[in-house]
Amino acid sequence: MPRRRRGRRDFMGATVWHAILVAAFGLAFGIPGAGADKIRLIDAHSQYDRDVDPEDIIKLMDEGGISRVILAARGKAKARDLIAFARRHPGRITPAVRTKGGIYRRNQPRYYQRLKKHLAKPEFGAMAEVLMWHAEKGNPDRPKAPEVVVHPEDERVQVSLRAAIERGWPFIIHIEFAGAGSDRDGFMAEFESLLARHPDHPFALIHMGQLEAKDVRRLIETHKNIHFLTSHANPVITGNSRQPWIDMFDDELLSPVWKDLMTQFPDRFILAFDNVWAHHWSTYYYLRQIALWRKALAALPHEAAHAIAHGNAERLWRLPPAR
Repeated sequence: MPRRRRGRRDFMGATVWHAILVAAFGLAFGIPGAGADKIRLIDAHSQYDRDVDPEDIIKLMDEGGISRVILAARGKAKARDLIAFARRHPGRITPAVRTKGGIYRRNQPRYYQRLKKHLAKPEFGAMAEVLMWHAEKGNPDRPKAPEVVVHPEDERVQVSLRAAIERGWPFIIHIEFAGAGSDRDGFMAEFESLLARHPDHPFALIHMGQLEAKDVRRLIETHKNIHFLTSHANPVITGNSRQPWIDMFDDELLSPVWKDLMTQFPDRFILAFDNVWAHHWSTYYYLRQIALWRKALAALPHEAAHAIAHGNAERLWRLPPAR
C-alpha cells in the first residue's frame, strides 16, 4: 500500500467537519432522516490514483451510505494495492480490471500483457470503462488527460470485449457523443453495430454517453442490451466543468423527461459517479452528488428506485445483495 506522502493535501478533513458538512448537505438536499426508508446505493464505476488514500474512500462511502463501489486503479495506483484494499474491506470494494492509460492509447503490446495479467487474478469482478472517444481534459497547455479516439473494431476494443463476454461482465464504453463533433454519427453507427452483433451481452455507456433523453430513448427501444451509467450527469459536475456533460436534473430533482424514462425503463439505468481525480473523492463533490441522487431516487416509484440504486448493478455484475 503506498504511503501517504508528506505535504499531500487531505481532501477528507477532520472528522468533526465531516459530520457538520454531511448534516448541512442533508438539510440542503433533503436526505431522508434516520427514521426514513434509506435506499441502498452502489457506485458502479469509480477510479482512484495514488494521490487518494483508499481508506479515505471507505470513510466517504460510510458517510454517504454507499454500500459498495466497483473501483479501478488509474495513474500510478497499482493493481496489487487495489486488491489488498478490497481484501481489507470484503463486500465493499469490487476491483475492476484496468483498461485506460498510455499503453492503451498507443496500442502497445504492454496493454495486452497487463490485461491478461489482471484477468488471471480471481479478485477482479468487473472491467473498467474502455475509451473510444474521449476529449482532452484540462488546460490545452497542460492537459490532465489526452484525447483518445479508438474505433469499436480496433483490436484493443475487441480483445477487451471478448474478455468481458467470457467472464459475463458488462462492457462499459466511453464515447462522448456531445463532444465528438464530426465523429458523432460515425461512432454512433459503429456503436450500434457492436450492440447488434452481441444482442445477449450487456453494454453500458458511461456518463450517459453525453446523450440527450430522446437519443437515450431511441437506443433503449432499439437495443435490449444497452444500459446507461449516471456518472457526471448532475449539476455538481456540470456546474464545475467545461465539458458537455448531460445534466439530468432540474434544480434538485430529475427533470420530467429523465424521470419518465427512468420510471419506464428502470432496468436500463445504473447509479455511478466515476470519481477520477482526487477532488472527486471529496466531501464537496462526492457527498453532494450522493445527496442529489438520494433525493431524486426517493421521488421515483419504489421498484424503479431500488433497481437503479443497487439492483441493476447486483444483477449485471452478479454482486451479493447490498448491505
